[in-house]
Amino acid sequence: MDNYQIRKELYDAASLYAGFDPADESSYGRCYDGHVYADFIASGKRSRDLAVTLPRTLHDHSISDALYRFLADYDPFQIVGVMGGHAIRRSEAPFRNVALISKKLTEHGKLMVSGGGPGAMEATHFGAWMAGRSDAELDVALGMLTVADTFRDAGWLTSAFRVMERFPQGKFKSLGIPTWLYGHEPATPFATHIAKYYDNSIREDTILTISVGGIIFTPGSAGTIQEIFQEAAQDHYKTCEVSSPMAFLGRDFFTKEVPVYPFLEDMMARGKYHDLLLSISDEPDDIIREILSFNRGNAICTHKF
Repeated sequence: MDNYQIRKELYDAASLYAGFDPADESSYGRCYDGHVYADFIASGKRSRDLAVTLPRTLHDHSISDALYRFLADYDPFQIVGVMGGHAIRRSEAPFRNVALISKKLTEHGKLMVSGGGPGAMEATHFGAWMAGRSDAELDVALGMLTVADTFRDAGWLTSAFRVMERFPQGKFKSLGIPTWLYGHEPATPFATHIAKYYDNSIREDTILTISVGGIIFTPGSAGTIQEIFQEAAQDHYKTCEVSSPMAFLGRDFFTKEVPVYPFLEDMMARGKYHDLLLSISDEPDDIIREILSFNRGNAICTHKF
């Protein structure tokens, strides 16, 4: 068994990208993450070989163990998730909006969590990384990122490392939870703690389960829609013993383009869903207020925490 299969601690940018040289993006294939992803593809995403699947399972178990030891220092109501598409460009307004929301919630003591990839996920961790700095500084850093608008553009990873070098920080944390199943989408190095899994189903359920303080949904495609209904089921059944806020950023998107919001409202009105805490807005400040207003005192729980 290769020694990279078992982890005692979560990854971070230094360990996940060990061997990557920002001056040479082709070095990604020689770094730790690139090596693991290449092995994952070569061994088969859906391998039936026990010599392949057992090490992966042990690795993911060790990641979960490290994750929950890390989270032991946090009140569950302080953990907030962000769900959204990988295709949001760095130059687009939604990217900045998510970054601002994440920045301000981090400054209020929230631990921001996402799937740890590009797009809305990267914006989450970029915002958390810039916590404690001015909005003007965030815009300077954002300008540095837009030289590579998407993860498919050359310089996407390098520009992130350059922002981290120019704007270092060691105070604020965020948690990215990516997967090698979507390893073609590189994990954002802005996440200070990274729980990278082989098994995507564990990863998705984990994000929703630990985000007791609420989930912010931003525009995305099939994966985001799936996560909306996963969260609705958890809140309806109080699988995690509490109904958490479901805050939607993007009124037109979630009421017209992908009309899940009116559907959830209708299901609530007809008693098919119970206790969903729904809100929707185009304004980052509204989303921030919605998340900050949720606490133990007004939570709908199955028992007292």
